Amino acid sequence: MPLWVEFLRTPMAAPETARLRRLRYGWQALCLVLAASIAGQGRLRGLIGMAAPVATALLMVTAALATIVYLFTKHRADTAFLDMPGEAE
Repeated sequence: MPLWVEFLRTPMAAPETARLRRLRYGWQALCLVLAASIAGQGRLRGLIGMAAPVATALLMVTAALATIVYLFTKHRADTAFLDMPGEAE
């Protein structure tokens, strides 16, 4: 399996909860769709006209909000894990 696929599958928090995993996968999918919409902007304009840049802008805003939610949730999970008794080094 390529290295970049392994990085996508690697949890970014320890331990990763089911909710955090869903958020991470959703965030990654959103970023891939955003990248595809940017790369295919010409074709999208041919298909849906001037709605294409608006759709891409909405994806950008959604990706920014999803990033904030993911990072906040990840920080809470990391802090809870580090604050557990017996886990300090």
